[in-house]
Amino acid sequence: MKSSYIRRFFYIFSEIGFFIIVCSFHGEGFSIIRINRNTMRFFNTAGPVNCQDHYCLPPLTRFDLPEILTLLSQKKYFVLHAPRQSGKTSCMLALRDYLNHQGRYVAFYMNVETAQTARSDVSRGIKAIISEFAFQADLTIPDSSLRDKINHYIEVYGPDAAFKMVLSDVCRSVSLPVALCIDEIDALVGDTLISVLRQLRSGYSERPAHFPSSIILCGVRDVRDYRIHSDKDKAIITGGSAFNIKAESLWLGNFTEEETGILLLEHTKETGQVFEEGALAAVWNLTRGQPWLVNALAYEVCFKIEEGRNRSNPISESLVIKAKERLIQRRETHLDQLVDKLQEERVRRVIEPILTGEMFEKNFRPDDISYLIDLGLIIQEQGGALAIANPIYQEIIPRELSYTAQSGMALKSVWYIGEDGRIRVNDLLLSFQQFFREHSESWTDIAQYKEAAPQLLLQAFLQRIINGGGQIIREYGLGRGRTDLFILWHLPDGTYQRFVIECKMVYGSREVTISKGLVQVTKYADRCGAEEVYLLIFDRDKNKSWDEKIFTETIEHQGRMVAVFGM
Repeated sequence: MKSSYIRRFFYIFSEIGFFIIVCSFHGEGFSIIRINRNTMRFFNTAGPVNCQDHYCLPPLTRFDLPEILTLLSQKKYFVLHAPRQSGKTSCMLALRDYLNHQGRYVAFYMNVETAQTARSDVSRGIKAIISEFAFQADLTIPDSSLRDKINHYIEVYGPDAAFKMVLSDVCRSVSLPVALCIDEIDALVGDTLISVLRQLRSGYSERPAHFPSSIILCGVRDVRDYRIHSDKDKAIITGGSAFNIKAESLWLGNFTEEETGILLLEHTKETGQVFEEGALAAVWNLTRGQPWLVNALAYEVCFKIEEGRNRSNPISESLVIKAKERLIQRRETHLDQLVDKLQEERVRRVIEPILTGEMFEKNFRPDDISYLIDLGLIIQEQGGALAIANPIYQEIIPRELSYTAQSGMALKSVWYIGEDGRIRVNDLLLSFQQFFREHSESWTDIAQYKEAAPQLLLQAFLQRIINGGGQIIREYGLGRGRTDLFILWHLPDGTYQRFVIECKMVYGSREVTISKGLVQVTKYADRCGAEEVYLLIFDRDKNKSWDEKIFTETIEHQGRMVAVFGM
């Protein structure tokens, strides 16, 4: 009698897809019946979203489509702006395809970033811009004839009118109103940007028959906030004056918590791999819906970490935390760009008071706040309070600002770990107290963020000890008057040692500062469930000796023993 056989399915996963191998098992072994290969979608961290290749939220749901359609029907010129890698380009490409499919407009998309290197060389910049438009027009209409006329337009009309004439001729050649999206508009520099804005303004009155009916300028900042240095005019030209025909400024926000969950569950639908509730909450809490961070964190945990790549394993909160740490340590391009911005003086003027929690910056300007909000670095909460945009940025900023100090510290965590695996925090902070006495003045002299130097030095010191064995959760914000650190240290039995450290600057009376600090740090410890509580008091008075500043004492407050370290 013939042996019966059972068909079995084997799934072999890779980063780019998976193979379904169908086998028949019989008395002599097994035979492969067929091999199917299906492409697995993944979380996208580079370039526009393609929903066939990437897990995605439908791009047209990211903004108010009816509002945009109304602006188009009213022949308006308007701005869509958002921080980098928030999904602007994906939305604009989806809008172009939607409008062309609807058949009421001929919609073009173009990205003018290629003209950035021209800076104030208007002729070179306009040539690059017309070349990009010719390429995109050929994809949309299609019509390749414009490619052969680029030099003709510049030679006949000059660089300060050539782009206007190209747009006018294209509008006359089609039977429908033209809608044009110009992406990365704020990548243009100096006189090239001024020329483009003025050419668009010059043709505005001829719409829709001889010029685009609507134009969307897409970038990081609102055009009204541009401060453009003109080499030609030897003056600063504002975007609002160069482009005073703008009707609206629309903002593309982060994912909501619900949208973040929907995106992550696309992976579950496709692979069967489950995100635990704690993992879903961790992704949201760490990123606050910043689109690149959400996708990068999810890609790291599902496609890079070995345990996460095994689809039979659920995605846990601990895996998400591990992925977060790996992203920070690798300094991915998005995060590296963030760090680079910290060197700008107008960024320092806002970030430094937020790091310390104190309003001390005399040059605290509304334009600076607007700039950092547009960059996605900070948010303005209800009531006007300023805070770092999300916990990942909140962790990266002090780490990077204290990197030089951290690199020069010859510390070994073994010195501060007891036989039970717990950190001897009191000994650790006594050691920091001495370190601060010896090195704070020399480090502050070379630091860009001088007012935040004490907090940054402490975090550098702790990072050297905690790194790899736990995590530091930072809380700080303008007007808080303090910096709070919650440290979770992994113990050998799988539990955690939990302790909080609060940093306060002495302004006026030391006694009043300690009194306020005790109230704040015990409340923070209760919220975190910490067993140990520490309060660090920094006195920046140069007229006091170190012997006057250095002290330690233990104070009971509301049933908790608080160790206070002065320095």
